[in-house]
Amino acid sequence: MENITNATHSEGKVAEAIEEQTAKLPSDIFLWAALGSMGVSLALKIMKRKHTALFVGQWAAPFLLLGVYNKIVKTQGHDQEGD
Repeated sequence: MENITNATHSEGKVAEAIEEQTAKLPSDIFLWAALGSMGVSLALKIMKRKHTALFVGQWAAPFLLLGVYNKIVKTQGHDQEGD
């Protein structure tokens, strides 16, 4: 697959700052956070805290999406500008 970039478009200052920080995090931290939220959700469900369990259980998807974003930043993001 060809990497197509447009040199006239660049990221904003906020996006660059976020990418710089998230690129420092290991990708598996987001996987563990998602699994942890599912485990905590299960424990809360067992403790009959249904609404709290649902709330915490819904954190898994955002953690996984952040992991995908982190991986994209590392492979396609600001790291590649120096090439």
